Amino acid sequence: MYRFLIIIEKTKNNYSAYSPDLPGCVATGKTRDEVALNMHEAVEMHVRGLIEDNLPIPKAATEAEYIAIPA
Repeated sequence: MYRFLIIIEKTKNNYSAYSPDLPGCVATGKTRDEVALNMHEAVEMHVRGLIEDNLPIPKAATEAEYIAIPA
């Protein structure tokens, strides 16, 4: 099993997503749920393509954390 962090961003008209560990792997969607589903499919396709081309699967190295700053 492979695990990759995805970043979801709200844009003016929709949502976009990407994975810092998989350059070029991106997706969009009208809603957060839609972009998450589209990105899941994009990551699966990206990894499958790497396997078919006998290329290495990048190791997930990106982490995310929220921090709280008192107002």
